[in-house]
This record gives sequence, C-alpha cells and structure tokens, in this order.
Amino acid sequence: MLFVVDTELFNDQYRVATARLRGYDYGQNGAYFVTICTQNRVRYFGEMEVPAQDWNRACLRPTPLANMAAACWQQIPVRFPFVVLDAFVVMPDHLHGLLLIDKPTETTPSLYYENRFAPQHDNLAAVLRGYKAGVTSQARQAGLAFQWQARFHDRVVRNDQELEKIRHYILNNPSRWQHEQFGEEGLFR
Repeated sequence: MLFVVDTELFNDQYRVATARLRGYDYGQNGAYFVTICTQNRVRYFGEMEVPAQDWNRACLRPTPLANMAAACWQQIPVRFPFVVLDAFVVMPDHLHGLLLIDKPTETTPSLYYENRFAPQHDNLAAVLRGYKAGVTSQARQAGLAFQWQARFHDRVVRNDQELEKIRHYILNNPSRWQHEQFGEEGLFR
C-alpha cells in the first residue's frame, strides 16, 4: 500500500506543513483556542491529584514552574493590551487557553504601507512567542530545567457554540487526564 504524505520542503529538507488556516489574518479580532506543550511532553508543571479516585475533582499539584506559567499567562494583556483572557488550564505537560483578540477598529491612514508578508507583531504568534519566552526566561532565572515544544496548536473559534464547547473542554481537562494518558483522543485533536 502506498501512502502519500503532505510535506513541504525548505532548503531541500522536509518540514511539517503548517496547520494554520490559509489566508486567515491571525491578528484580527476573534477567539483563539491554543494548546502549548512542553518539549517531549515532560511533566514540568506537576502531577495530577485525584481526591478519593474521583476524576471529576482532579486537579494539578503545581510545581513552581506551573505557577510561573500561570502568572505569565495572566500578564499577557499587560504586554498585549488588545488580548482578553478567557478559560485557561495548566496540565502536567501542556496548557490550554482561550485568547480573545479585541482591537479597536481603526481607519487606514492616507499614507499606508502594507507589508505583503503581513505584520509579525500584534497577532496570535507574537503573543504566544512572547508568552513562551517569558516563561522560559523566568525558569532560567530560577535555575529550573525547562523547554517548550517548538510549535503550538491553535484553532480559530468559528461561533458561540464552539466557544462554549471549548471553554467546557478546557475547564474539564483535568478530569480527562486519565483518558488522554491511555490514548483516547481529545476533543480537538
């Protein structure tokens, strides 16, 4: 049987094709569901605690690094005032969050230069790049071993029903931990 793999070449080397929505401006107003994993899924952020084996009450027993990651997340709107934070959870080896980009509408000035490659600031990638750099910097200052996975997963939220479904998924992610560990697929994989 022949399998065809959708890959792209850069400098004659294979690379993973982008998962981004083609033609979509990730700096425009909207809701974005993001997942960021640690390198090799190392459990830098702690372990799950399950009171009386009741997974509905499961929660993370956070490490100092998890507390740093959560604190840095809360600081995102300070650096990027156009971002509104929504649901968020830190898990042992990843985190999920909903970010809402809410920029005021602006009129285009008469002298306007449009970058044909699109601006690389004030968009989702810039926000997450800054967030990951902030956590990494604090970890190094504290002498803690830590590494993020190179990429992140995002999903443009399409409507209010999907937004509610994602909020529910994020907030209930700790109770799903045992299922994810045994290979059951998550909601948005």
